[in-house]
Amino acid sequence: MAIIECREVCKNFGEKVALDHVSVSIPEGRIFGLLGPNGAGKTTLIRIINRITIPTGGEVIFKGRPITQKDVEKIGYMPEERGLYRKMKVGEQALYLAQLKGMSRSDALRELKDWFIRFGIQDWWNKKVEELSKGMAQKLQFITTVVHRPSLMILDEPFSGFDPVNAELIRQEILRLKAEGATIILSTHNMESVEELCDDIALINKSKLVITGELADIRRRYGNDNIELIYTDADGRHTEVLPRETDGRATLQSYIDKGVQINAYRELMPRMNDIFIKLVTGEDRI
Repeated sequence: MAIIECREVCKNFGEKVALDHVSVSIPEGRIFGLLGPNGAGKTTLIRIINRITIPTGGEVIFKGRPITQKDVEKIGYMPEERGLYRKMKVGEQALYLAQLKGMSRSDALRELKDWFIRFGIQDWWNKKVEELSKGMAQKLQFITTVVHRPSLMILDEPFSGFDPVNAELIRQEILRLKAEGATIILSTHNMESVEELCDDIALINKSKLVITGELADIRRRYGNDNIELIYTDADGRHTEVLPRETDGRATLQSYIDKGVQINAYRELMPRMNDIFIKLVTGEDRI
């Protein structure tokens, strides 16, 4: 079942077309990658889903009916342009934002303290936001986005500004939230994160939808159907690329008969980074 459907969504800003009849369906309980170069229309679509921007045409459907403001109040949204009140204390601000999402003060306090410990920022509860590093402020923004356990979360460039350790922390939390049943829309330029996290994607370029579907299907569609065989013999580790039509069982048996160790035998899939470049620029690196 789709939690969100965008049907023929259009948006014009004067003569500029930001979105041109974009239709995407976001399945419930999955991680959906929203991809595209800068200025493609991704953020406009996210703002339309959140009812921050009104579409020129088309509609957004939430769980089978037109989305309402009450539905939006249940969404966790982390915009790319981070918005925190710099003069407020960290804990005070987190409590305020959690209560805006309908949490009681006692529930918000309990959940926030757990999140602060998990993210290693419990000592910053009484500090002012302006004292936080960029990474610390990003952690706070992520926590306030998800603390009320929304069924739908929209994360716009959530890894921006993080070092590898903290980026991995956020990745693991995203996977944990998915395992608990949340649907996550992930807007990012990080194709490695897309391959690691996303079940489905949509790519928007120059205001138009270029491609959408399951990530594995799209990677397979743009592959060259070759097979990668990795094996180890007396001379060391080797990699060979075999045509798709190769008789896999016979090939493996022939190598085993030679006394080599088979390390991997797998379909050779193109990287999302190469598919992205091909679809956006036409340059074929696959």
